[in-house]
Amino acid sequence: MEQAAVSYAGFWKRFIAYLIDDLVLSAAGTAVFLLIGALFGLSFLSLFRDNAESLVPLIVAAAAAIMLSILALTIIGWMYYALMEASVTQATLGKMALGIKVTDLQGNRISFGKATGRYFGKIVSVMIFYIGFIMAGFTEKKQALHDIMAGCLVVNK
Repeated sequence: MEQAAVSYAGFWKRFIAYLIDDLVLSAAGTAVFLLIGALFGLSFLSLFRDNAESLVPLIVAAAAAIMLSILALTIIGWMYYALMEASVTQATLGKMALGIKVTDLQGNRISFGKATGRYFGKIVSVMIFYIGFIMAGFTEKKQALHDIMAGCLVVNK
């Protein structure tokens, strides 16, 4: 891909795409949370009935439900972003809606491994008070920190 022909997706376009993706993942997360809650809720009732004098089994079961939910939501988010950005569309649903896609530095489709690195690189941006995301508004190629770390670009189709 020639550099002159590349049109990088700006901060606000990427932000709106993220909001769309967040709605999709929130719906999926709510469904998973309700399913895990229902399954563990039944076990809570059984544990409470069998051990009414001790709350320890109930607390352990509640902690297990919370940990399982966090793990499930992390895996869902990772798979959503990595699989979709490494697919032939090169984009999540939010990016597709805004007409943008993820490429490597040469304009090619990224691998699942690169998409995974890009996804987990976002953790660093969060840890530094979202500055890594804000960088997309100020860097020459409109790259966020996770894009730079993974060697990716977000471009207009």
